[in-house]
Amino acid sequence: MGRVAIVTGGTRGIGRAICEALAANGLTVVANYAGNDEKARAFTDETGIPAYKWDVGDHEAAIEGCRQVEQDVGPIEVLVNNAGITRDGTLLKMSFEDWSEVLRINLGGCFNMAKACFPGMKERGWGRIVNIGSINGQAGQYGQVNYAAAKSGIHGFTKALAQEGARFGVTVNAIAPGYIDTEMVAAVPEAVLEKIVARVPVGRLGQAEEIARGVAFLVAEDAGFVTGSTLSINGGQHMY
Repeated sequence: MGRVAIVTGGTRGIGRAICEALAANGLTVVANYAGNDEKARAFTDETGIPAYKWDVGDHEAAIEGCRQVEQDVGPIEVLVNNAGITRDGTLLKMSFEDWSEVLRINLGGCFNMAKACFPGMKERGWGRIVNIGSINGQAGQYGQVNYAAAKSGIHGFTKALAQEGARFGVTVNAIAPGYIDTEMVAAVPEAVLEKIVARVPVGRLGQAEEIARGVAFLVAEDAGFVTGSTLSINGGQHMY
């Protein structure tokens, strides 16, 4: 059995592509999801990858969920923090609830899951954590002060935790996707999406599998010298 990997928000979109890529590379993969039981069952039926339900933004639920996975499957050695939501709106129109819920899940979920998994990785002397950030956490985006703040926070969280894990064989990296052809992006009005694609130098949306290949690289056995890095996969839309 390969090393156990858990992917949050793993039953759909980018998360599903990551699950499938890691499984194809010989890891024992578990997906986490928060809401849609029907799609989670279909995911497991189609991939053979078990799906566990909990809200990553709930600290106790995350701790208990990871404990259950380790009892059922084995020690979690690879963590991919992919779960995230949007509650878009300009600052003047954004409710405090929409602000706090995005921070709770998108950024708080990274803390909660790392809190559950990092101690075991440190004790065993090996671990891989990959946090999915965003181009909008790097460059900002109109109408997304909550999402941009959370994703920017993920990039800072990654650099700080990487320093804690380095001497224990635990690497912590981030991927900052650009606009990827997923359900979330499909919900963007067509006229707006056309303008977004026009700003991407390669002239298209990215594919979820392209993000998954980046994750597969960062969690590999021989990627131990890569830590504290952010890998931007955005078609050249934002370079720095």
